[in-house]
Amino acid sequence: MAADDLTIVLADDQDLVRAGFRVILESEPGFRVVGEAPDGERAVQAVQALTPDVVCLDVQMPGVDGLEAARRIAALPDPPAVLMLTTFDSDDALFQALEAGASGFLLKNASPERLIDAVRTVAAGDALLAPDVTRRVISRATAALSTPATSPTTPDADAGAGAGAGALAAAGLTERESEVLRLLARGLSNAEIAAELYVGDATVKTHVSNVLQKLALRDRIQAVVWAFEHGVAG
Repeated sequence: MAADDLTIVLADDQDLVRAGFRVILESEPGFRVVGEAPDGERAVQAVQALTPDVVCLDVQMPGVDGLEAARRIAALPDPPAVLMLTTFDSDDALFQALEAGASGFLLKNASPERLIDAVRTVAAGDALLAPDVTRRVISRATAALSTPATSPTTPDADAGAGAGAGALAAAGLTERESEVLRLLARGLSNAEIAAELYVGDATVKTHVSNVLQKLALRDRIQAVVWAFEHGVAG
């Protein structure tokens, strides 16, 4: 095995599922499964012992489940990327996974190619945030942050816009970085942002990286939530 192989730990309470994932992932050149675990407790132990690049966690496992394991793994020094896998397309599971520190969320009925792409995406430091998932994140953030108003008025909207501009200025974001953040909050991918701004994908990736660094955020999922929390989205 090459020293620069992408290393993976699999955690699922079903032996056959783990075996299937191993076959799929190790069919991809440069992928190497270095450990397996049947529950969250042993998944954390495997991560500590093997320091993989990515850990794939089933959401529902006996004892310590995948969500708690994700929290514990995220708290480790230099943690791996966490990809949550589940058979349930549940908003609660999705948001709990994101809050636990997961970088991606994938249904187990996804194609083998989708699983390989997902592992590669989170290993590269990007969040696996498909447009439909982005819309659900935005919807949840909007519902959580909205408050009943007896008579919404233009001054209120202006105040919100002013607060958003103030938050961007305080964070030290440039005008272009602020624009990229707003487009992220709309659920656009890097390619879509590049098309919107008439720039290259590499330029967008640099802007996104700068936004995350200046806001001290882990990934674009947190950037979407930050934008709504600070009145920047819209």
